[in-house]
Amino acid sequence: MIDWDFIISHFYLFKGALWLTLQISALGIALSVIIGAICAVVLVETKDIHKSASIDSAPATRAHTPLMSAFLRALRLVISGYVELSRNTPLLIQLFFLYFALPKIGIKLDAFSCAVVGLAFLGGGYMCEAFRAGLESVSRSQVESALSIGLSRFGVICFVRAPQALGVAMPALSANVIFLIKETSIVGVLALGDVLYVSKDIIDLYGKTYEALIMLIAIYLVILLPISLVFGAVESHLKKRI
Repeated sequence: MIDWDFIISHFYLFKGALWLTLQISALGIALSVIIGAICAVVLVETKDIHKSASIDSAPATRAHTPLMSAFLRALRLVISGYVELSRNTPLLIQLFFLYFALPKIGIKLDAFSCAVVGLAFLGGGYMCEAFRAGLESVSRSQVESALSIGLSRFGVICFVRAPQALGVAMPALSANVIFLIKETSIVGVLALGDVLYVSKDIIDLYGKTYEALIMLIAIYLVILLPISLVFGAVESHLKKRI
């Protein structure tokens, strides 16, 4: 039988763990969104600049020297490499590298910083792909029309591409946010007292496996269910505006 009295009386143990999980999630996701947006814009814009330079009918663009073209190709290669590395390596390995390998070369981060940086590194790759898909969904004719009436490339991103791209990318963005929050369960390997770490402590100290798991599930539902509902409402709103 499940001891509901134990669950009620010991739920307070998750207070600090919940706050820590929310802090890591919020900072990691915010950084991953920034990283992903920048990387996506660079990938899409460098691709468009290269195409525009090779098409006579495209809006006038500044001539690119061989050095500039080589730089753009290298930049795309670096960002593409980062995206593949972040998306195809486990967060656990990334955390181990940050926490145990970096100190060998003189870079020391505390466990909390490693958790945030690791989550941002992982999430940046996923967010980049989500934003890139949204930006590339905007037709080239719209971009060329905006450029032809005098908008700068930055203006095209802000006023033409971004509003439409956000609606397309929203399902992937919401899935990534939920995925990254769930990935915070890994940070316990750095001895951070997140909700999973506290659940394991309860099992070890009291032997209440089912009770600990019920509390753990309840905590994640409290965090993730409202986020899922909010993103669903935002997605519906954006679809109506497009």
